[in-house]
Amino acid sequence: MVDAGTLATLAVAGLASLFMAWTIGAGSSGSTPFAPAVGANAIGVMRAGFVVGILGFAGAVLQGANVTEAVGSELVLNTALSAEAATVGLLVAAVLVAFGVYTGYPIATAFTVTGAVVGVGLAMGGDPAISKYQELVAVWVSIPFVGGFVAYTTARLLRAEGVSERVVVPVLAAIVGAIVANIGFTLLGPEGETRSMAAAVADALGVASTTGVLAVTAAVALAVAGVLALDLRADEAAGQQHFLVALGGLVAFSAGGSQVGLAIGPLTPLVGEGQAVVLPLTVLLLAGGLGLLVGSWTGAPRMIKALSQDYSSLGPRRSIAALIPAFSIAQVAIFLGVPVSFNEIIVSTIVGSGYAAGSSGVSREKMLKTVAAWIGSLVLSFVVAYAGFWLVDVLLL
Repeated sequence: MVDAGTLATLAVAGLASLFMAWTIGAGSSGSTPFAPAVGANAIGVMRAGFVVGILGFAGAVLQGANVTEAVGSELVLNTALSAEAATVGLLVAAVLVAFGVYTGYPIATAFTVTGAVVGVGLAMGGDPAISKYQELVAVWVSIPFVGGFVAYTTARLLRAEGVSERVVVPVLAAIVGAIVANIGFTLLGPEGETRSMAAAVADALGVASTTGVLAVTAAVALAVAGVLALDLRADEAAGQQHFLVALGGLVAFSAGGSQVGLAIGPLTPLVGEGQAVVLPLTVLLLAGGLGLLVGSWTGAPRMIKALSQDYSSLGPRRSIAALIPAFSIAQVAIFLGVPVSFNEIIVSTIVGSGYAAGSSGVSREKMLKTVAAWIGSLVLSFVVAYAGFWLVDVLLL
């Protein structure tokens, strides 16, 4: 039988996790996916906040396992987070992210949570996971360059004279469709593994091979491109807006799959095998997804407005150019199990697409402050979490 003290401690840690999920939903995963679409007037702010909450919840449940396991067990070696450590780390990160939501500056959630978890983990006596940190830094540093470059190139292509948008946009849609066909879903794979829709369909058709998967992928890509081509032919402006909203939905889904792990990852060592209370990962993903949902519905509009209006004057073409690399980078990170900041991804792609039309539409002062906030949040969360756990540990002795 579980004693009351253990249940109370787990309850406090769970509430801290839900608070973290709310702040992420209100900030990173709730605001960034539809910001370019809102900036291009393809969807309203309130409707975007509503839709992103639902899609983020779906992404959390269907794709959240990889990042959750990484945050819970790979950031610090030779120790498992205690309930007290998880609570301190989550509260520190959540307060910093909530501050970003209140002030309108997009704090990088992945930086903040990572700093806090590493801080409390090292304060417990754990060893630094140097190789994991190197992987994280490499991904985080490359995101602005890769995302910005792809967004810039795509925007330039869409603006090029002699290039028909009725041809280029369906081609871009085909690329997106091919990526969607190969996204890994927990429900489609065997226990503990994921499988893509292309692989599942190929298996159902009896051609479960690389050739079969490629054939299904090509069919999906052509179908998506064909539907959008017909939509553009009927009304080009409306077709672009429909594509933008679809892209925003895909990014929202990806945000849920990536960001939920930042909220519930620290809880996984507390309710895994051998603990007094054992909960399936699916239960944690459902709870974290609900936290993202509520955060998106109640707090996302403020940040959506900040990103869509403050960073660049976005039109439909630049918004498309921003969302395609954002979606692609997010899915690669989920596949690798690397926690990433959607604020960093979207801001980078927005700026990249903005420079395709000249730098006048991009606020350099805003960008410098944002980068400073990202770096500061990593350092501050580590220091405060380390000191906070040390103080809690002293008081409990």
